[in-house]
Amino acid sequence: MASADLRAELECSVCLNIYTDPVTLKCGHNFCRECICCVLDTQGGSGGYSCPECREKFQEQPALQRNIKLRNIVENFLSAQPDQEESGVLCNYCIHAPVPAVKSCLHCEASLCDNHLRVHSKSPEHVLCDPTTSLENRKCSVHKKILEYYGTKDSACICVSCCLIGGHKGHEMESLDEASEKKKKTLRNVLQKLMTEREETEKRVQSLEEHRRKVQGEAAGDTERVSALFRELRRRLEDLEKRILSEISGKEERVSLSVVEMIRELEIKKDELSRKMRDIEELCNMTDPLTVLQESDTGDLCDTEDGDDEDRERHDRLLHDGGGLDVAGISHTLHTGLSDIMSGINVFFYIQEDILLDVSTAGNDLQISHDRKTASWSDESQNNPESPERFEYSQVLSSRSFSSGRHYWEVDVGGKGWWIVGMCYPSIERRGDQSRIGYNKKSWGMRRSGLFSTQYSVIHDKKEIPLPGIVSGNRVRIYLDYEAGRISFYDLCDPIRLLHTFTTTFTEPLHVGLWVRGGCIKICGRNQM
Repeated sequence: MASADLRAELECSVCLNIYTDPVTLKCGHNFCRECICCVLDTQGGSGGYSCPECREKFQEQPALQRNIKLRNIVENFLSAQPDQEESGVLCNYCIHAPVPAVKSCLHCEASLCDNHLRVHSKSPEHVLCDPTTSLENRKCSVHKKILEYYGTKDSACICVSCCLIGGHKGHEMESLDEASEKKKKTLRNVLQKLMTEREETEKRVQSLEEHRRKVQGEAAGDTERVSALFRELRRRLEDLEKRILSEISGKEERVSLSVVEMIRELEIKKDELSRKMRDIEELCNMTDPLTVLQESDTGDLCDTEDGDDEDRERHDRLLHDGGGLDVAGISHTLHTGLSDIMSGINVFFYIQEDILLDVSTAGNDLQISHDRKTASWSDESQNNPESPERFEYSQVLSSRSFSSGRHYWEVDVGGKGWWIVGMCYPSIERRGDQSRIGYNKKSWGMRRSGLFSTQYSVIHDKKEIPLPGIVSGNRVRIYLDYEAGRISFYDLCDPIRLLHTFTTTFTEPLHVGLWVRGGCIKICGRNQM
């Protein structure tokens, strides 16, 4: 099979590139793993799956079988391709060994080395140029003559026959040298503009370097403050730990003494009961009825009730009614101590918030979970009562707003579907496309979209900025610094990566906002860090 035909057989029908990690569907068609996963994820919202090539349908998402043989064929094919960057133009007349060419003759359609160039014809029709393998590009495709003129009307290089009898007859012509000089003049003007632009770019680089040094200085100060903060935290935590451990030890000692005393008393009672059991067994084994009836101590043996209720109550109290460690009291001491530590230290960094969704703002095609942390898109209306606060589309706001301070929270966006996460003013519109997060001046958001390939961007006032690099797509962290007027989006990969920061002056309190279509997204609580 020819190389071109083989290459066509090794192309994925989705991305039209050579297979990367090829996998096979049940129908036998092959795709890149990433390509078919994107297609199947998109189809999942419609209730069924199908092969992109033959359209065979599957009730459930089909398993992907890795095609090892096809992968090996791809690797062998790629390794056999010539390295174009290392190939050069060789002399056509040096048949015993490859020799680099120094010139190419347009008339002879051949390339020559130094030795063969010396004996080459010097007549005018033998036009020499720099070494090239595309000699046919230097001749007219119609008349097969050397290109000598430039048609200004058609912006094309032409030969003599094109000027005299061809389609360019009567058109304004220039020699290639004249046309080339004009183009060079234009390029020099462009070059001058580029130089000016480069100087401006250098100035911007310098300003960014100054900003970087400023940030480094601020980071050094923050580092010292954080180190001092944690030294103080460790000291206070150690003191609190000693206090709580001492409280636990004291409580354990008191409980142990009570239990030991109760065990001692029960052991005495157990011995007494054993004695009575032996005496009763002896009486039961006697054959003389008179002796059994005349035994004087049987009243004591039959008395089993005295003190039993009191012992049982004491036993139950020790086991269930406060006889164990006072966990609630210890927890109270711990939380109170931690609160005192936090209130006694000037914590100036961002505080993670526990966000709940406001059901009264949710659009009718959104389902809000019972814990008010998950928003799921539904193709069935929820039939919620109409209100001025409710969005027309699949969007919801948080019940809490922020009008000061530094805060952050995280959103799990790893599922399928399209979404926008961000922040909004409460005065945002509730109807129409302008109500969506980022499509107005009252909201800022990060967006995931795309049918066959996932695309990420940030958006405000309908101005969308694509995000560079690869976004993990599993969890996003949002930071708000209200006084500084900053909303930042981070990709929670390893290490965490800043995606974009919006800077403005906030004029209203801010709510967390979610928009979702074809999937679900979830706000992560503090215990899910």
